[in-house]
Amino acid sequence: MTDKNGKSKDATAVGSRVRMTVSDADTEGGVTCTGVVIEDYEDMVVDRGSVGRDWAPVQRWAIALDDGRLVFANDEDLTVAD
Repeated sequence: MTDKNGKSKDATAVGSRVRMTVSDADTEGGVTCTGVVIEDYEDMVVDRGSVGRDWAPVQRWAIALDDGRLVFANDEDLTVAD
């Protein structure tokens, strides 16, 4: 959502630098990574119950990590990077 000045009111928006923990088979608990949000799929996120399955849920944000990987996450998975 944007305000009158075109600035995002949400902490997370396309272009934001974010931090998240990514699962890693070699590291218990995962690895903390940083990257940039490149897409918001808010309009495509649906309730798991409405699709009749609980696997492969749609994630809201696409993030290009600094190491070159593309990952997907929800709001609760992200924090704003300093």
